[in-house]
Amino acid sequence: MIQDILPYKLNNQFAKDVLPSENDKVMIFSNGQIMAHLEAGSVSFPTVKSSSENGVGTENLIYLFSISDETGNKESYYLYEKTDVQIAGFEFTDIRQIRDTEMDFMYKVMAMMTAKHLADWYRDTKFCGRCGCKTVHSKTERAMVCTDENCGYTMYPRIMPAVIVGVINGDKLLLTKYRKGYANNALVAGFTEIGETLEETVAREVMEEAGLKVKNIRYYKSQPWGLANDILTGFYCDVDGDTTIRMDENELKEAAFVKREDIVLQPTKVSLTNEMMMRFKNGEKC
Repeated sequence: MIQDILPYKLNNQFAKDVLPSENDKVMIFSNGQIMAHLEAGSVSFPTVKSSSENGVGTENLIYLFSISDETGNKESYYLYEKTDVQIAGFEFTDIRQIRDTEMDFMYKVMAMMTAKHLADWYRDTKFCGRCGCKTVHSKTERAMVCTDENCGYTMYPRIMPAVIVGVINGDKLLLTKYRKGYANNALVAGFTEIGETLEETVAREVMEEAGLKVKNIRYYKSQPWGLANDILTGFYCDVDGDTTIRMDENELKEAAFVKREDIVLQPTKVSLTNEMMMRFKNGEKC
């Protein structure tokens, strides 16, 4: 999956007064795209040096995180929030195109997705959601702080919980396809609502999307999914009673129980959804 980047390691702790080196990476986003160079299964991002040569001042870079290799060497990643820049050899590329390309180093895709998550949060917290005043970066933690002394509201990165559900009916798994957007096979999925447990989300989403009751809800694994600011939680469960599918046609265009040997996996191995489908297809414990 996308977070499986060993021997590399994501270091996402807040760091104060980190100074960029010329080989560190600069992440620039615009309308679902990122400044990158994509070629033959490899992606690269602008360096601090190449960015500064094209007018990006280091004083405008926001430290995001670092990624270390097996020897402990670290490469830091920075956010540049403006988009009016051109860097030779790089162009704005659709994030989903990079995500769906088999990469030589998965850590680069993980870096892109995590940077996107943080970029969205910085973009959306320039003003206080409580009083409307401007915000500034906290000097002690990753947070945005309201500048109004009578408010002082502190905002932290938002992470939205969602579930991925593998619904099992004997030797068959419920596969879906969205009516819009992602075109490949998927599983039932949805966001957790206020006052709801993850298990209740599982039961509700399966009922809403497929009209099925479920039982034996069991946790499998979680996955950060910065593309949509999520933390995905994977569950398997069994159909409870009637197996007749009543599909939500507003959200899905297909929903069917498919035998394990007939399951067609997604084209890349980055998602929790694909791993859960593959696990069932291979006859592993679910």
